[in-house]
Amino acid sequence: MSAYQVLYRKYRPRTFSDVVGQPQVTVTLKNELKAGRINHAYLFTGTRGTGKTSCAKILSKAVNCLRPHDGEPCCECEICKGIDAGEIFDVIEMDAASNRRIDDIREISEKVTYTPERGKYRVFIIDEVHMLTTEAFNALLKTLEEPPAHVLFILATTEVHKLPATILSRCQRFDFHRINAQDMAARVKYVTQCEGASITDEAALLVAVIADGAVRDALSLLDRCLALSSNVDADTVRRAAGLAQKDYLLDLASSCVNKNSERAISILNRLYNDSKDMARLCDELINHYRSLMLIKTVRNPREMVILSDEEYDTAYAQAQMLSLADIVYAMDVLQSAYERMGKGSDNRIELEIALVKLSAPELEASIESLLARISALEKAVKCGIPSSPAGQTALPSPAVAEKPAPVAAEPKATPKEHEVVSSTAHTESAEPKPTDDTDYADKSADVTDTTPSAPPVAPKPQPSADTAPAQAPKKKSAVDMDAIMREATPLMSWPEVVANLKQYSRVIASSFEGTTAYVSGDYLLIDSSTDIPFKLLQSSAQRDNLRKAVQEITGKRYTLGPYKRPEETTEKVDPLDSLLGDLKTSGVDVTED
Repeated sequence: MSAYQVLYRKYRPRTFSDVVGQPQVTVTLKNELKAGRINHAYLFTGTRGTGKTSCAKILSKAVNCLRPHDGEPCCECEICKGIDAGEIFDVIEMDAASNRRIDDIREISEKVTYTPERGKYRVFIIDEVHMLTTEAFNALLKTLEEPPAHVLFILATTEVHKLPATILSRCQRFDFHRINAQDMAARVKYVTQCEGASITDEAALLVAVIADGAVRDALSLLDRCLALSSNVDADTVRRAAGLAQKDYLLDLASSCVNKNSERAISILNRLYNDSKDMARLCDELINHYRSLMLIKTVRNPREMVILSDEEYDTAYAQAQMLSLADIVYAMDVLQSAYERMGKGSDNRIELEIALVKLSAPELEASIESLLARISALEKAVKCGIPSSPAGQTALPSPAVAEKPAPVAAEPKATPKEHEVVSSTAHTESAEPKPTDDTDYADKSADVTDTTPSAPPVAPKPQPSADTAPAQAPKKKSAVDMDAIMREATPLMSWPEVVANLKQYSRVIASSFEGTTAYVSGDYLLIDSSTDIPFKLLQSSAQRDNLRKAVQEITGKRYTLGPYKRPEETTEKVDPLDSLLGDLKTSGVDVTED
């Protein structure tokens, strides 16, 4: 039984065409090889896992290949096969991290004088060359400057700034870039198919995002995923990488946006009990706020923000509720917590403190916190909403009519227009109390939900001599709906409520897209251009789902109802009709022509 070979070694590129995402390097090298313009020293620099060592080995094969084709090694001749198997001693690899002394470089200088045994060139690949000592660099300098014609040096490093200028000036430099997520996801899917397994597009993209531009890291993570399941999905990737669910991440950010520290700590506690790494979670939150920052500042952020379409919609809604100052402040708080983690402090406590600071900016006296609070005030002023010291929107209480309008002055409207039955008047009223089964299809209907306590009862009208004997006093208290509509203020977190509603019903959530909501005391009033949302909400179960979605975001349970413009709630009465009505009430005989 042959030993198992890890994926990043098994699928290491063998030709320049196999290298992923580095055309600026591979195309140039192929052109030089075709033209026979081979330099004596190359410097490959870039972040880890981007293909530096792989390209060095491919170059060593290409210059020694017996049957090169179009600048590529054939990978079939004895030289190519021998280099792949490590049997050709003309190609020497040295790790400068463990061979960094001057004696190690002197040994290389001695081997330089020998001609190749089987190939055309004697190739020296020095990895992590920045780890060499100053004396070792000085010993290497003369050899790099004037090497024999049969010698080729390939230096690789992740920290090019540590190399002396004298070394840099003697090498042809190639910079390896981070590989973009789309190219890496395609490579991950290709490797998965070759292994006889399957992976979803979302999972492949998540692997690419976690790898952060390094193919080796992506294939190492894929190895762990395939050990868990042959059908890899996003949940498998998160379990293999020890990541939080994206939903939890969005919920954490949502709690901070809505200043709900209780909900944020509760979510964090659940993640901690699930053995999620707190430092990694903090880093993910920083990256999430970075996505919000890009959405806020970049004209076309979709390509730069690596999220699924549904996650992007939620992130976009969050970004619209925050100012740039809010986002930068959040990133600064989380970054400070991340830096303190692992320095003797408890990671969980550090993240809890950070979440509480984000939920209550007044606890922080930094300039960033002050700017975030000023930004919240400016936004509230623009919307005409008074803001509380904690940054939360201060909502007015519902207005209640102090005195009922005179009976004779009322227009010809149904007696129960804009009325809510109180618990004390229930036994006296002849009309039933509205329930949750009120028809949402009629947008002209009154407040359609009475879950919170009913508003205070207006004082009952006292009979007077001027009142017509046939007109009995009202038994039911009336709510001044015109005042409630007039004092209603926009619910800034309504887009997030709609996004949160998707977990209960995607059909209902989609019907609320494009709607707006207003708050007036205990009332949440929905403004829609169509009757579709209200028809769907005829089901009490769906109304309960909407209440839950609202309560999870705002922390409050509201009475639901349709919103009507204040001018729409006041019926126009002809002044002449009003005068005639008053005269009739006073007992004056009025003859209408």
